[in-house]
Amino acid sequence: MNINLTLIMQSISFVLFVWFCMRFVWPPMIAALTQRKKQISDGLAAADKGLKAEAEAMVQAETDIAAAKSQANEIISKAEKRGSEIVDEAKADAKAEADRILVAANAEIDQEFNRAKEQLRTQVASIVIQGAEKVLEKEIDEKAHTDIVNKLVAEI
Repeated sequence: MNINLTLIMQSISFVLFVWFCMRFVWPPMIAALTQRKKQISDGLAAADKGLKAEAEAMVQAETDIAAAKSQANEIISKAEKRGSEIVDEAKADAKAEADRILVAANAEIDQEFNRAKEQLRTQVASIVIQGAEKVLEKEIDEKAHTDIVNKLVAEI
């Protein structure tokens, strides 16, 4: 075999191999690499967009938390104010009830005082009549007795 012919054949085979690779192998590989590069760049862009969205969400969450705390403090202050109003109302109601009970007790005391006074008048009249009977040594009739008691009661 001739070395030149071998060399030429190998060169032709190599050129055919390179042409075959460039025509059928390289385009799908380049397309796959380009697609992969695009997916990676899209993924990185999405990650950056996600980080920005996360930062915005954190800012929004902090704003919402601050607003919620403010609203909670407002509700608490309103509740405390309402609680003190309820306590004041209860005190006023208790004071009114105490005054009403005091008035009722004073009225009852007056009634008891008048009843006791009336009983005392009746007893004094009875004692006076008994004393008069003993002094007179005779019994007074019922009608006279009633008239005397009524007069004494009116005088006392």
